[in-house]
Amino acid sequence: MYDCIIVGAGPAGGSAAYHLAKRGRSVLVLEKESLPRYKPCGGGVSPAIAKWFDFDFSPAISVKADTLRCTWKMEDPVESKLEISEPVWMVRRDVFDNFLIEQAKKQGAELKDNTEVKGIEFKGDHWEVDTGYGPLSARYLIAADGAKGSMAKWLGFKERKRRLAAALEAEVSADIKDASTLHFEFGIVKNGYIWNFPKADGYSIGVGTFIGGGKQDFKKILDQYASSFNVDLKSAKQYGHPLCVWDGNQKLHTQNAILAGEAACVVDPFTAEGIRPSIFSGIKAAEAIDKAVGGEVDALEKYSQIINDEWGSEMSWAKKLAGAFYRFPGIGYKVGVKRPSGAQIMGKILCGELRYGEVSGRALRRLVPFGG
Repeated sequence: MYDCIIVGAGPAGGSAAYHLAKRGRSVLVLEKESLPRYKPCGGGVSPAIAKWFDFDFSPAISVKADTLRCTWKMEDPVESKLEISEPVWMVRRDVFDNFLIEQAKKQGAELKDNTEVKGIEFKGDHWEVDTGYGPLSARYLIAADGAKGSMAKWLGFKERKRRLAAALEAEVSADIKDASTLHFEFGIVKNGYIWNFPKADGYSIGVGTFIGGGKQDFKKILDQYASSFNVDLKSAKQYGHPLCVWDGNQKLHTQNAILAGEAACVVDPFTAEGIRPSIFSGIKAAEAIDKAVGGEVDALEKYSQIINDEWGSEMSWAKKLAGAFYRFPGIGYKVGVKRPSGAQIMGKILCGELRYGEVSGRALRRLVPFGG
């Protein structure tokens, strides 16, 4: 019997596996795909995560970006070199996620990939996990199976507080002229933005909406935007995927099990950043399970409190900012993005060097008088 079975080998699952195995706990990671596997994602990672680990992430980083370029309906550009201590990491998720799992395996964690969980059952003092290859047992479970996973439902989380956002993305091979610039386009898509993020050998071009709204032709919007970079998406495979955006504090634990990553609905409602909060939740999940195995009876309850207090408090500001900015994007672009300090603030938030609570009050005061 394992101390913990982790379902899902993304950033949350990999981080939890690493930190639990490093503490000497027996860990099994179950992943339905064969690793390394493609995962649609812009691939921007805050370098702030480095302080949570004791190894070098360099092999998993494609390029580093230190410049933001924003446009409003393809015009009115704002470009700013970020005054940050470390540039934003750009990663490909097949490489990054697999790298993290490999670090966990070095600490003693086990991996069974190409293994889909078919069901779970609590057996008095432990969980039994059915994969179709015979039962697997663990004292505790971490559900880190993403926005589309079944674990949360099976664990009894019927109605999670979340806002389901939508994104469409394409990975395009190209000769990159400037791999240090992140491109954001506002105004063409409602309630979100379009992005073009560089990788060593191409672009990640995508569009997403984060606060709901009517149906939009994402494919047409993406084709139009890509053409401005002389990129033809006709030969590129496009991937649509949901995002579990934070929509309020909630209970993330149940009997001998906790939710982490997108299963815990931790995605930033303003920027749609998901990797850093997923890693943060995975680390805190590992700490909680370690304490629970050690006999701390309220360790899992404390996990919910920690995520709500330390991440949720920030996300409540991000949600307010998203509501104001995406409802009145033209005003937001004018009084926010185009301000001399606007891009710097956005960059520092993406890099984890600035908290929403430090700037959102001022930003909302600029936006709300115009919006009524």
